[in-house]
Amino acid sequence: MQISTKFTIAIHMLAATAYFGGDHKVTSALLADSVGTNPVIVRTIMRQLQDAGLLEVRRGPGGCRLARPLHDITFLDVYRAVETNADDGVFRFHESPNPQCPVGRNIHAALDGQLKEIRNDFEKDLAGRTLDEVCDVIESRAPHVAA
Repeated sequence: MQISTKFTIAIHMLAATAYFGGDHKVTSALLADSVGTNPVIVRTIMRQLQDAGLLEVRRGPGGCRLARPLHDITFLDVYRAVETNADDGVFRFHESPNPQCPVGRNIHAALDGQLKEIRNDFEKDLAGRTLDEVCDVIESRAPHVAA
């Protein structure tokens, strides 16, 4: 299974927004510096998080802030916000199994149910993990100090 780096970048951005938000204006430049990536990538993900109702972005000099409390933002929320193929499922099936082959003809019947169960378990696990758990670890390892 492969999930793009957008998922971990989005978690990083949300955690950094929570961490720095009380003392600093959180901007795409600040987030890009924290993530170690281009501000254009950060702005794209910010838009996705905003569209999903996870981040509030104020234009111009306003910066951004979390739209919901940390404990109300699950990994599943973030996954669905930034992974453009999230609705397609975790697994993508190859397009043309040979219907003349006994394996090709039956592969969907053999795998579809199991893959659906795996996806459901995956999403259930993501739904049980929240951003406050991530931020708790960050705070315990890097106690917040006002700049």
